[in-house]
Amino acid sequence: MKAAKGKVFKFGDNVDTDVIIPARYLNSSDPAELATHCMEDIDKTFIQKVSKGDIIVATKNFGCGSSREHAPIAIKAAGVSCVIAETFARIFYRNAINIGLPIVECPEAAAAIEEGDEVEVNFDSGVITDISKGTTYQGQAFPPFMQKIIDAEGLVNYINSTQSQNNE
Repeated sequence: MKAAKGKVFKFGDNVDTDVIIPARYLNSSDPAELATHCMEDIDKTFIQKVSKGDIIVATKNFGCGSSREHAPIAIKAAGVSCVIAETFARIFYRNAINIGLPIVECPEAAAAIEEGDEVEVNFDSGVITDISKGTTYQGQAFPPFMQKIIDAEGLVNYINSTQSQNNE
């Protein structure tokens, strides 16, 4: 079973890519450098508080704004294992999958889960468990082909691994 488990950082509606990674830092494409500025315009202390495996929960339209891949890269490089939201901007959704950042749509979980809760997400079933509250929610599970992309840590790795298998 593929899963994520961590402490929640909660955000609201319309968290745009300029807040996730401010444009002034886009002169770098280094994931580690981008991570040091992740979410700093909405929470100056985020990068000091986030730990590997933690989870972001937001409400509507997470990742709106420009189509840059830097936003999901910064989130993933900061150690976030999953983003749960009521809805995602379409281009952010695709970019997240392309770089291997698991994201789950679930309006009920996005509304009920609070900052600091400990949450576990089962990627195979889409079940989200708020361990702190003892509640579960049914999120949208990934289709098998998307699970393979996430397992490979992104689309490029997935394509490379399937090509090398075909060449054997």
